Amino acid sequence: MNKIERIKKIFEEYGNIMKTSELSAAKIYYKDIKELLSEGIIEKLKQGYYHLVDNEDLSEIKIIKRLYPDAIICMNSALYYHGYSERTPSEWHLAVNKDISKYKLKIDYPFVKIYMFEKHILEVGLSKIDLNGNTARIYDKERTICDCLRYIGKMDKEIFNKAIQYYIRDPKKNIPNLMKYAKQLRVEKKVKDLIGVWL
Repeated sequence: MNKIERIKKIFEEYGNIMKTSELSAAKIYYKDIKELLSEGIIEKLKQGYYHLVDNEDLSEIKIIKRLYPDAIICMNSALYYHGYSERTPSEWHLAVNKDISKYKLKIDYPFVKIYMFEKHILEVGLSKIDLNGNTARIYDKERTICDCLRYIGKMDKEIFNKAIQYYIRDPKKNIPNLMKYAKQLRVEKKVKDLIGVWL
């Protein structure tokens, strides 16, 4: 087995994403990393994290789960996966604890947009979905709608309006949960003003 094959095999053992400390433990040092980067065999995800380039199974959600195990898919990404938006987001919208180090949030790939929440509301409306065989943490429909109301000023108007209309027409919507979350997230008035008339 040549050096490259050995390194690829080691990466596979770590799910094709490795930290610098894991590389060192596997006797792959700085000089090797530089060589692997220049040859395009690995790519840097963020400071101290690398992934194997030619692995077809390495989906973005796997990278996100490894780098941010506690992150929750939210906002535009959640709207898309719930069928409330037809526009594929150009970046992953992720919710994280506001106390997380900003340094940990800097990654080169995939593109992410981070929303920071206080610990006591971070997991309100948390659910799970299957994305290409990977279990991912995501906000349910009601939490997603509440977040859209919280960040209404930062959202694309068309995406926002369509999301509200999709929710109103959704036969599986859960109004008691919507109102419960609205109270916890302090958007009760917005829910009543913008959605209440349709319910």
